[in-house]
Amino acid sequence: MHYWLIKSEPFKYSWDQLLEDKSTFWDGVRNYQARNNLKAMSVGDLCLYYHSNEGKEIVGIAEVIKAHYPDPTIDDERWVAVDVKPINTLSNPVTLAMIKSDERLESMALVRQGRLSVAPVTEDEYNIVMELSENG
Repeated sequence: MHYWLIKSEPFKYSWDQLLEDKSTFWDGVRNYQARNNLKAMSVGDLCLYYHSNEGKEIVGIAEVIKAHYPDPTIDDERWVAVDVKPINTLSNPVTLAMIKSDERLESMALVRQGRLSVAPVTEDEYNIVMELSENG
């Protein structure tokens, strides 16, 4: 299993909307590095769900339920989507400020490549985020 961070602006598609929908396809990625990350996702991988711009915090955990396939929103075979479903809402959101202030997360892609919409997360980083959420 691998871990990822996926970003969405809450006004476009929030965590609450994913909870209501029960699953969605993750589309609209138009950055080659983020696209390659989508292509690397496997069924069962876990994703930290990050609200960007507004909130700037990890709010939930989603699971990849369908590996990459052509993005249905565009007629261009270069771009892909994956399907995800919500697994768990975090006890306490983990803010970008909390992440940046924790030395253990200084190499996290969210810190190093803040504009990347789909990024890998190491198992250690995932566990630290879970710890931060539990400790509030």
